[in-house]
Amino acid sequence: MSRYRLQPTPAQEAALAVHCGHARFVWNLAVEQHAHWKPGRKSAPGLLEQCRQLTEARAECAWLRAGSIIVQQQALRDFAQAMANFFGKTHRRPTWRRRGRSEGFRIVGVKPGDVRRLSRKVGEVKVPKVGWVRLRWSRAVPVGVKSYRVTCDRAGRWHVAFAAVPEPIGAPGTDAVVGVDRGVTVSAALSTGELLIAPTLKDSEKARLLRLQRRLARARRGSKRRSRVKSAIAKLTARGIDRRKDWVEKVSTTLARRFDVIAVEDLNIRGMTRSAKGTPQTPGRNVRQKAALNRGILAAGWGRLVERLEHKAPGRVVKINPAYTSQRCSACGIADRRARESQAAYRCRSCGYAGNADVNAARNIAHAAGHAVSARGGPPLGEPANREPQRDLLPVG
Repeated sequence: MSRYRLQPTPAQEAALAVHCGHARFVWNLAVEQHAHWKPGRKSAPGLLEQCRQLTEARAECAWLRAGSIIVQQQALRDFAQAMANFFGKTHRRPTWRRRGRSEGFRIVGVKPGDVRRLSRKVGEVKVPKVGWVRLRWSRAVPVGVKSYRVTCDRAGRWHVAFAAVPEPIGAPGTDAVVGVDRGVTVSAALSTGELLIAPTLKDSEKARLLRLQRRLARARRGSKRRSRVKSAIAKLTARGIDRRKDWVEKVSTTLARRFDVIAVEDLNIRGMTRSAKGTPQTPGRNVRQKAALNRGILAAGWGRLVERLEHKAPGRVVKINPAYTSQRCSACGIADRRARESQAAYRCRSCGYAGNADVNAARNIAHAAGHAVSARGGPPLGEPANREPQRDLLPVG
């Protein structure tokens, strides 16, 4: 997906919001139909039946008929695909959409003339029943796009994402292997010794965010003051999200260009970030500490980094069993849970090797990747580099 920032006028913004409302309404109706199903009852209507029902609803409701049939039908198709992903056990079950969250709609059947460039930094995209909406021409739009999705985040920013398969980054052909150990303090430690830290909000921004959150807790629900505070919080947190996404794009591109094989741990991030609060009958323990750990894991961008690596280096990302990678010595191979003296220090009590704990784990991941590729009958791989930790060799912000 190639995403661009939209610059709609106030009238266009209102029309885009109407499209989002129609797509959300149709999606929620589909969710409600499937929520009523129980064993023994007739199955919920499929896509074709829902499209027929949509035609009848448009004939009866003028406000729904005034919207775009493309937007509403695509919402049903998106729901059908979401249910297929759920039954395929690749995604969670689709749930209700709330106003202000997951706002967006999809347009298909895009023609070559529906996207055009006006100047060096300005372009336009044609949206049904809205007209030509300007966008920031930050890079060339992919050729031959057939669909796009318009979204609005919590900060009120509109974006358009064109569906296109990006060209993968070619391997350097040096048989170089790198292990990537993901952590909270150090977002990504490489087997080459590089320590990469995902950028977050500045200290002053964190202090302002805390003040806004306290102000939000005191604001009355439904008041204008509360809506203003929520908007300010959304705009501030969007900065950290944008910085993290930019960091992930730069790091994933650099790794795909430098190494033939990229080894990462096969982590269940969804399970690792599950809440520990428990139930009223069996409440959890250390709930606040676990919540802070969950926020740290999500802020490090673990999942997005591997996802983008698989997009840019398809077939070159190897997932390794994470068992004992942080306890095993990369020099002698002895696993000792007491060898990690602190978060950053590792000292083997068998051979005396000492170094950064995250780099030691990354080297174990790289060695395991070399064995895994050789076992599958792949080409011989070069030995991973074994250097002392070096900082700032990759972009960190």
